[in-house]
Amino acid sequence: MPYDTVAVPLRHGLETVDILRLRGICGAVLSDGGGTRLLFLVPAGTAARWHLPGSSCTPGAAAGPDAGWLVAPQTEGGTLRATDPWVLRSALCEAAGTLMAGGFGPY
Repeated sequence: MPYDTVAVPLRHGLETVDILRLRGICGAVLSDGGGTRLLFLVPAGTAARWHLPGSSCTPGAAAGPDAGWLVAPQTEGGTLRATDPWVLRSALCEAAGTLMAGGFGPY
C-alpha cells in the first residue's frame, strides 16, 4: 500500500504526536534529517486534497538518508501504520491552538 507524507514544523509535530498518542491513533512518524520537521505517513491520495496552512503533503513516503522514525512504522503484525488524514488534520489544529495559548506560536 503506497503512502503520502504530511510535513509540519518540529514543535508543531511533536505536540501533534502527543495528542495522537494519548488517543492511541498515531501512525508512523519520521523526523527529517535536519531536525526541523516531522513527517506523518497518511494514505496515498491524501496529497491531492490536503490544504492546511503551515503543513504540506506530498505523494510518496520517501525520506532522506538521515531521517529517523519517531513512531515505529510497523505494527507487531508487520503492517505499515498510517494516520487517518482527517484525524491528523484535527490534531494539527488542536496542537496549533495549544501552542498559541502557551505563547509558542506562530511555530
